[in-house]
Formats: sequence, C-alpha cells, structure tokens
Amino acid sequence: MHMADALISPVVGAAMTAASACVTAYSVKKVQHDLDDKKVPLMGVMGAFVFASQMINFSIPGTGSSGHLGGGMLLAILLGPHAGFLTMASILLIQALFFGDGGLLAYGCNVFNLGFYTCFVSYPLIFKRMTQKGFTTGRIVGASIVSSVIGLQMGAFSVVLQTLLSGKTELPFGSFVLLMQPIHLAIGIVEGLVTAAVVTFVWKVRPEILDNTVTGKTSGKTSIKTIVTVFLIAALVIGGFVSWFASSNPDGLEWSMERTAGTAELEAPDSVLHNVLAAIQDKTAFLPDYSFKTEADAEATGYTGTSVSGIVGGGLTLALAGLIGLIIYAVKKRKPRTDEE
Repeated sequence: MHMADALISPVVGAAMTAASACVTAYSVKKVQHDLDDKKVPLMGVMGAFVFASQMINFSIPGTGSSGHLGGGMLLAILLGPHAGFLTMASILLIQALFFGDGGLLAYGCNVFNLGFYTCFVSYPLIFKRMTQKGFTTGRIVGASIVSSVIGLQMGAFSVVLQTLLSGKTELPFGSFVLLMQPIHLAIGIVEGLVTAAVVTFVWKVRPEILDNTVTGKTSGKTSIKTIVTVFLIAALVIGGFVSWFASSNPDGLEWSMERTAGTAELEAPDSVLHNVLAAIQDKTAFLPDYSFKTEADAEATGYTGTSVSGIVGGGLTLALAGLIGLIIYAVKKRKPRTDEE
C-alpha cells in the first residue's frame, strides 16, 4: 500500500508530510521515557525484519491480487507505539530513497497510513484493551487479527481520501473505495495471523518484552539476545531467499487502481515539485523495484538482485532505526531527570 507520487498533489503531499513530521516529533519526545539500551537493538532488528517481510507478496485467492505485511501492528506490540512509529518511518524512508518503493512526495502519506493508524489507534484502543486481562494465545490471536484489520482498513480508506483530495479524477471515490476496502480486509486478516504468530512466539520465549511494552517500564532481568538473534536470522533468510517466491500479482492498491482507472500507473502531474523529487529518487534509488538498475543486469542476474535488495535494505533499515534509537537514548542519558519523569 505504498503510494506513488503520481497519486497525490503537492498540497496533499506537503500536508501529510507535515502531519507525519508532527507525529514523529511527538514520538521522539515520548519514547525517551521508556527507551533503554535493550530496546535500541530491538528497534533495529525489528525494522530489518519488517523490511524483509514487506518484500513477500502473498496471493489473495480468487482475486488476481496480492498483499504483504504492513508491520505497523507488530512494531507497536513489540516496541510500543512511539518506537514502533519511528521504526516504521525508518523502513519507509529506506524503501523510498534506495528502492523507489513509494514516492518521496507521498512519503508523509505512507508513514501516516501505515504507521499512525496502527501505532496510535489500533494498538492502544484495540490490542491493549483486548489483552488487558493478561496475555493468552487466544487473546493474542484475536487482538492481533482485529487490530490489524481495522488498522489496515483505516489506512486503505486514507489512500482513497488522499487521492480524492488530490483531484485524481481517474480514481472516482465510490468505485475506488468499493475495491480498496474489501481487498485490504483480506490482506488484513492474513497480516493479523502473521502478527499473531510472531507475537505468540515472542510471548512464549520472552513474555517480559510484551509486559514491558504495556507498562512502559523495562525489567532489569529482560534478555533480548535470543529474540534479536532470531529476528536477525529471519530477516536475512526472508530478504535473501524467501523473497524469491513473492507473488507477481499486483498488490491491493495496484489491483484496485487497475480495476478503477484501467492502469496501476497513473501519469504524474507536470509540477516542479513532482519533477524535482522524481529526479532525486531516480538518483538515490540504486536498486529500483528491488532489482539492479539496468534491465540487462536484472535479467542476467535473476534472483540475485532480489537477494541483494533484501539483505542490503534490511541492513540499511537496521542501521537507521538503530541509530535513531541510539541518538534518542544518548540524549535521554544526558538529560537530568525531573520529578515528573
């Protein structure tokens, strides 16, 4: 559900970038209260894991469409809403800059659609409330599915609203929304099941991680070595190998666009901002569409470009998300504590 720049106007893009920047600033401020030296590496490896997982498109039977893990709910559950949002913003920035996945003008839209609704709506209002009496396998599964579905439904509806406000007449509101919502319902159910499986694993191996996220306090006995190792290996395997088997069907957004406008690639407006950002992205995206830049190289190397993209992208995301966490933690350590904290 990564929006391209062609789907939005400069005004909508600027407004959503400003909105996402405000949420980012708020998250940076709030995360200082519960960020510790153990959550910093967890932000990095979870960012790498979600980056790799987003490369795996799974087919939606009977539709000709596919979907992929958004990851916002998983990040919020394991890291907390503030650190989860910052990690999602890191993932989307790496994807846009170096892989051409999602436009630079649409970056604010993508961060808001994939990060805000999951981290700040679905997680506190649905997942936490459904598990407030304690974690059990049943509660984790139910809460993960419901919160993932609702978060993705809100994100999909926002995409429709953003194209409407951008004046994209090729995507009339009624037709577009009637395609976007059902297909993302199916995708949301699968995401919920995957999220539940991962969260259940963490709960059984290190239950204190979930408890710490809920309370905002870290137990001195918490050990993340096993979890970090497992997710790091999983990111390498998924990005470097499993990504070969991703479905080639269009994702939910592309599928909806094709059936509404007759094409999944609308022509971008001839505006200065669109042209400048497109030129910047063309220079920075050294592995566009998760493959080598030249068509000859992509055809000659087969799956190599996909593997390189998965491993390099996961590494870049790990570094960026981890660096953001490390800087915030370092600033926190230098600040004198007050009674309010």
